[in-house]
Amino acid sequence: MDSQIYGASNLLSLAFLALLSITASALPANSAGQINSNSVLVALLDSHYTELSELVEKALLLQTLEDAVTSHNISIFAPRNEALERDLDPEFKRFLLEPRNLKSLQNLLLFHMIPTRIQSNHWPVGPRKKPVLHSSLCRDAAGELIPLHEKNGQKIVGTARVIKSDDIVRPDGVIHGIERLLIPKSVEHEFNSRRSLRETSAVIPEGAPEVDPRTHRLKKPAPPVPAGAPPVLSVYDALAPGPSLAPAPAPGPGGPHHHFDGESQVKDFIQTLLHYGGYNEMADILVNLTSLATEMGRLVSEGYVLTVLAPNDEAMAKLTTDQLSEPGAPEQIMYYHLIPEYQTEESMYNSVRRFGKVKYDTLRLPHKVVAEEADGSVKFGHGETSAYLFDPDIYTDGRISVQGIDGVLFPAAETAAPKSAPVAKVVSKPRRGKLLELGCRMLGAVGQNHHFSTCH
Repeated sequence: MDSQIYGASNLLSLAFLALLSITASALPANSAGQINSNSVLVALLDSHYTELSELVEKALLLQTLEDAVTSHNISIFAPRNEALERDLDPEFKRFLLEPRNLKSLQNLLLFHMIPTRIQSNHWPVGPRKKPVLHSSLCRDAAGELIPLHEKNGQKIVGTARVIKSDDIVRPDGVIHGIERLLIPKSVEHEFNSRRSLRETSAVIPEGAPEVDPRTHRLKKPAPPVPAGAPPVLSVYDALAPGPSLAPAPAPGPGGPHHHFDGESQVKDFIQTLLHYGGYNEMADILVNLTSLATEMGRLVSEGYVLTVLAPNDEAMAKLTTDQLSEPGAPEQIMYYHLIPEYQTEESMYNSVRRFGKVKYDTLRLPHKVVAEEADGSVKFGHGETSAYLFDPDIYTDGRISVQGIDGVLFPAAETAAPKSAPVAKVVSKPRRGKLLELGCRMLGAVGQNHHFSTCH
């Protein structure tokens, strides 16, 4: 964790301590459901375990721990600051701090807390003593227990050595210092599954299959595709309308084995949008106004990758009723914000830096999204309908990438232009030519009484 935010963390801790002190002084000593300034939770927030207390605040666990402390005594196994700051795998640290992985961070922290008071004299001592198993406050640990035992005269909890027994003792709990982080198997499995998705998404396809343009089906049966390889049909063939034109299931990831769970990944990224904040309108349109969430899940399950350009709530609020009232308008708007490629902030910025303007295909054929570098960021679209990359990499799991933008994009042909006033057509009255009139007069003078009907 960055040391620059220690000051803000300490201020939050002091504010929380002051609030607890005022609450404790205003209520009777035997009030149920309240904690006082002598609580183990208050001691943790004000202790030298600054990295752990900072993570507890980031994981929004204060209320959960307050409820636990008021119900029973707890024991907290606090990793030293170095274990969370320097000894932790940088990739795993990024995984924990991503907003979409808030649940994993909460499970990791709650796995270090036991709803029982365990002091140093409660430890099993002696070579013949069997480890004592305890359940943690983590409800998603799938029954995983924390063993306490002694080895070579040292107290051991799980896989970590206790470096400071009974470091902080309070009436409602105790804190022990441990040398390393305890990682539950559920969090480890979640981290490994996301990492494997990123690795398998980089498989290069071998050969280009032939697709019959009339039926959108493969002309010849495709050879077996290894798990993780892109599907043989293009995403546009997979979007072919009608049951008669729908392509056959793509082999490999889209086969009966279902190597990718697209529905769960789409639900995951929509939930991430809600937790991230500022993208509620986008999530609402995906779930309620359109069937895009279902279709996106099907595409990802078949092995396709998608990049979602997600306008924030401020941009969505500028949409007019006319733009949304036409049949299919929300779907068309959303299709224009879906790119059938896996792009991140880094890949898009490197592309526009190297090539200038870059055109990305969208699921709204035949329109493309134009991207270019502007003000040190990536700018999409043209003129007044352009948008900047505002919140990069909100969600990136190797199959779906969500990039927040500050505007709603429209194809260049549909950019609203001011309507000019209709020009009135001036119809000139038919009139005779001057030469014809002069000829008639001369003939009239010569012919005296003769009339030329064509001249009157």
